[in-house]
Amino acid sequence: MATNKMLRFVTVARQTPEKREALDRKDDFGEIYREFAAERAAEQSARCSQCGVPYCQSHCPLHNNIPDWLRLTAEGRLREAYDISQLTNTFPEICGRICPQDRLCEGNCVIEKSGHGTVTIGAVEKYITDTAFDNGWVPSIAPHEERPESVGIIGAGPGGLAAADMLRRAGVQVTVYDRYDRAGGLMSYGIPGFKLEKEVVTRRNAQLADGGVTFRLGCEVGRDITFDEIRAAHDAVIVATGVYKSRELGGENHDAQGIVRAIDYLTASSKKYFGDEVPEFDSGELNAKGKRVVVIGGGDTAMDCVRTAIRQGATSVKCLYRRDKSNMPGSQREVANAEEEGVEFVWLTAPAGFAGTQAASLGGGVAVSGVHVQRMRLGEADATGRSKPEVIEGADYVEEADLVIKALGFEPEELPTLWNKPELEVTRWGTIKADFRTHETPLPGVYAVGDIVRGASLVVWAIRDGREAAEAILDRVAAGAAPIAAE
Repeated sequence: MATNKMLRFVTVARQTPEKREALDRKDDFGEIYREFAAERAAEQSARCSQCGVPYCQSHCPLHNNIPDWLRLTAEGRLREAYDISQLTNTFPEICGRICPQDRLCEGNCVIEKSGHGTVTIGAVEKYITDTAFDNGWVPSIAPHEERPESVGIIGAGPGGLAAADMLRRAGVQVTVYDRYDRAGGLMSYGIPGFKLEKEVVTRRNAQLADGGVTFRLGCEVGRDITFDEIRAAHDAVIVATGVYKSRELGGENHDAQGIVRAIDYLTASSKKYFGDEVPEFDSGELNAKGKRVVVIGGGDTAMDCVRTAIRQGATSVKCLYRRDKSNMPGSQREVANAEEEGVEFVWLTAPAGFAGTQAASLGGGVAVSGVHVQRMRLGEADATGRSKPEVIEGADYVEEADLVIKALGFEPEELPTLWNKPELEVTRWGTIKADFRTHETPLPGVYAVGDIVRGASLVVWAIRDGREAAEAILDRVAAGAAPIAAE
């Protein structure tokens, strides 16, 4: 009987959860997609073809058992569907909201390739876990038996929290150190509420704290505590700091007031969402209200910035990207959402400097008034296979702006210097060297996960890394040897 509920992709069309109208949603930071109703989630799950070789699963970094929990959802067995979902994913309700499914599971769905439209995997994943929380099916992570081993985790982003969850369930004593005053990393301060409402993150943070994870927040390694002190206090250490150093732009007036980093802009907006006092926002420095905004970049961070500026009441929002739409790195779904909300994309353009005006209120300083823009065309492919942008001579112009947001990506901070640990080995890109299976670094008992190893990447990859590092530590414990303590 169970199989009769499936394979309905021929008779049932793909349908996503209802999306709030652009005129309605651009005035607030609430999530833009509504919840699936139970009947709709079951109907859409029943479109799965139950492939013998599920490409959705193999193209998910966590290798989630997607066909299994789709079948269980179609059969109305939601509690079992949640149990299967959380076996491989620490935060399924977060991945269901922010993963670029169009590039991962849904983009590799077999029925999508056959022209019937992909199964709406992300929306069902979100629905399953939200239903589990609503019905009290999500158990505490408090272990049945405590262990003496202790692990320190530097960084409370998705990689660090995923590792903390697995280790704590096994009874390991876990302390998480983070420079911010809330756990969550970019999930709390970088990803806007219209993609990931903050209550979803704080709910998981509370679950970890209630389960016995110790958080030392507002604690910056190298300032408030040394790396060696953390190593001495624990049997193993996991470095999960992420990458927060913004790539910079040069050119005339590159340091003018009104030219800001994406991370600063998004963090200020998120803090206001939490209800914090944010002087830089209140003063207008990191607030787009009433301004002509130009965002430079084409990734998901740029999409977060342009859509945030719309919600803050900018008079206009433009996004400059040096390639065309088909070659941009960000999610096409996010581009479509931004366009619906009134963002203008100016393709094949790159900044060459900035126009500025003298402002008496700045004590003779310079305030940005525009971006010197070079028009581009796509030439031969570079080493990555992408067409290389080339400048069109004599086609420059000035794009007027009161606020310019640089969303050019992130690089690793110089941790060996900041932590006074020159023996912490890094690559030529500044990322930490670590084994790709166990995530252990050449320093005994020190592991590294997420963006600080991979470079700027996806939340789902950080979750995978954190889980794998926790497994490696637990395997060592199971073999009868505690993780190697600092020498």
